[in-house]
Amino acid sequence: MRHFGPVVLGTLPIQSNVVSGAHPSRYGAFRERSRVEWRIGDGDDPFNLLQAFLDHHGLPVRDLGRIGDTPCRAGAAVGASVFVSAAAGAWVAGAPIGPPSPAPAVPDLVAVVYDPAGEPECGAATGPAGPGRGSAGALSHGITERPVSGTPERLAQGGPAGDDTSGKAAERGGRAAGSSGLGPWRLGEWRASWSPAAHADAVRKVRAAISRGDVYQVNVVGHAAAPYFGDPLPALRRLAGLRGARYAGVLTGAGWAVGCASPETLVEVSGGRIVTRPIKGTRPATGAGRRELLESAKERAEHVMIVDLERNDLARVARTGSVRVDELYAIRRWCDLWQAESVVSAAPAAGLGLADLLRAMCPGGSVTGAPKLAALAEIAALEPVGRGPSMGALGWVGHDRIDLGLTIRTAAADGERMHLWAGGGITWGSDPEAEVAEAVAKAAPLRAALVWTPGPAQDEMELEHP
Repeated sequence: MRHFGPVVLGTLPIQSNVVSGAHPSRYGAFRERSRVEWRIGDGDDPFNLLQAFLDHHGLPVRDLGRIGDTPCRAGAAVGASVFVSAAAGAWVAGAPIGPPSPAPAVPDLVAVVYDPAGEPECGAATGPAGPGRGSAGALSHGITERPVSGTPERLAQGGPAGDDTSGKAAERGGRAAGSSGLGPWRLGEWRASWSPAAHADAVRKVRAAISRGDVYQVNVVGHAAAPYFGDPLPALRRLAGLRGARYAGVLTGAGWAVGCASPETLVEVSGGRIVTRPIKGTRPATGAGRRELLESAKERAEHVMIVDLERNDLARVARTGSVRVDELYAIRRWCDLWQAESVVSAAPAAGLGLADLLRAMCPGGSVTGAPKLAALAEIAALEPVGRGPSMGALGWVGHDRIDLGLTIRTAAADGERMHLWAGGGITWGSDPEAEVAEAVAKAAPLRAALVWTPGPAQDEMELEHP
């Protein structure tokens, strides 16, 4: 298995342009304190594990109505990067999880807690044995957190995460990749897990399920993989720099890395509100494409189904009568595509914790369909490989905000291959060939970012955010 360079086992927290307050970018430099990883075969409830782990490090995850109102306790972490796979969400919900992931090196849950590299924000945090730290082995059978130790040299040999995981350190690691013997970056030929004909046939099967009354809508996702040579982290950072991404960053671990350029909010908690921003409906970013998206009865009906599903999901964890649709079917741009987005919000129920919130929201309705459990059963039967790190959640848990994006527009690298996923929601009015073309259009900017070998001036221009 190849190493990804000296920062492979470090973690680059998600740099989201909508996150403020206690967020890594506020500090400039920060260090990993500890992490926990979970896979479905480990058993137990991953959301309970996650909540206990983050609470252990002083993050306000037991009562989300108090986020921003509770002072940080001494020794608390600054915040945490959190990843949850779609399979983890399905498993917790009791739904079929489908075929195995084609990128099994990526865990189904990851949480990484951080300290600022400079003066701690929340009182003294003096090292692995300092206040608020220690073993979390009792959190789950066979699952322990990993305290920070080691150096970049040790990282390259497979040791635990080192102290410097800032963006600057990552850039140094990327530029040093050639000297580590990895050679220049090259991406091989993409090979899809199903043919366009098989993808179109899956769309027809969903339409048949709709005609039987089994489901109203199902999101169908395809996968492709390509061998690579060299260090994948710079390529994943280019992907994370795609225009229009709300959740843009790279998360890494032992033998894996995930790059995200997602525009979609799965769930945000701040200011006493829970917010989700489902995206459903896509057209080329042209004047004609915008008009077509606005006028499409099929796209609007598909979108409203998911808005209703998200309203129902939020109602499970909201104060009675507080769920509302703040914005419906607004047209936003991501790269070369128009997409329709709505905003749904609610006030959290008294004493709502992070575990119950994730149980209500995962997997996200816009990447499952409706009803959610029935749609997940169709997905498990239709898709030839698992969704891996795609269609899950990735983001930041801090003292004043929780902000998790849906891992659409996401790629992952394991020791041998680069993986990506793309698809779309299927309704009775879906045209199979058009759905295949839509998935290709969504994947195109990701493929371009991963294969491109830019010069410094081009790189700076491409990564500039709008």
